[in-house]
Amino acid sequence: MENLFSTYKIKNLELKNRVVMPPMCQYSVEKKDGIANEWHYQHYVSRAVGGTGLIIVEMTDVEPDGRITDYDLGLWSDEQVPALTRIVDAVHSHGAKVAIQIAHAGRKAEDAAEPVAPSAIPFDENSKTPRALTTDEVKGMVEKFRLAVRRAVKAGFDAIEIHGAHGYLIHQFHSPLTNKRDDEYGQDLTKFGREVIEAAKAEMPADMPLIMRISAKEYVEGGYGIEESIEFAKAYKDAGADVFDISSGGEGQIAAWGRPGTHAAYQVPLARQIKEALQVPVMAVGRLDDPTLANAVIGNEEADLVQVGRGMLRNPYWTLEAAKQLRKETDVPKQYEAGF
Repeated sequence: MENLFSTYKIKNLELKNRVVMPPMCQYSVEKKDGIANEWHYQHYVSRAVGGTGLIIVEMTDVEPDGRITDYDLGLWSDEQVPALTRIVDAVHSHGAKVAIQIAHAGRKAEDAAEPVAPSAIPFDENSKTPRALTTDEVKGMVEKFRLAVRRAVKAGFDAIEIHGAHGYLIHQFHSPLTNKRDDEYGQDLTKFGREVIEAAKAEMPADMPLIMRISAKEYVEGGYGIEESIEFAKAYKDAGADVFDISSGGEGQIAAWGRPGTHAAYQVPLARQIKEALQVPVMAVGRLDDPTLANAVIGNEEADLVQVGRGMLRNPYWTLEAAKQLRKETDVPKQYEAGF
């Protein structure tokens, strides 16, 4: 039976275990130039030392005004590649694999003078009203994603994740709450996301997997649910997505009737339903810090990979601790063997 420390392979991505560090924004680019610095290096490499199978670098944006804040990472310039290559090489030296999340914040770009979005609808009463992208600008945005993915491949990443969740630009396009367009990108709400995936795949080696992160449920009145997300995920799978990273929420303020769960594994049922409906590998995320619970998600075949976020923020060596608790064999750095 598969468990948290079983190996996993999809295309050319071979993982030593099923533990994934999810993308978590660090808001630490102090020079505001989008270039990873020593904080990012220590942050990611320490989790590789700690035994993580796959590390996903935080939301990295395709243009300056695509950042949530000016302190976020970017890949809109070749000058941003070397610092990421340094991180990739160090992560590899400790036996882990590393992906990167490529994104655009859309109307949730807090520091942009004028955020852009599918339609001129602000996130909330405290947010700037975004400018609706023209049709040509949408096509240009697809090209910006393409070039960012090209740079990520050049940097040496093992996989690419496209961010289509949490109320950011791709999510804004496939949500009927935020896409009120009357052009081709409003007539087919998945068109933008599909074109981004196709552009990314054109830049990636054929044997490199593309991960698509989606919010499988919106916790707002009139928002979509799992049935709708299964349908748009099918379109993304057909466009070339190899793995789905299943989260939820992020589009609009949470309504009382649709508040997400606060209990452990509250998003796992969504991951399981996507996995069963699409027959595609999925990552589960959300309050899976307990190793016994994370192990059960894999053993019960509810997901193929488990992401541990807050647990890894607290402890870079979460994976080594989990192996000890579960009595599973894993490689421990020789310098730390006395502790395990």
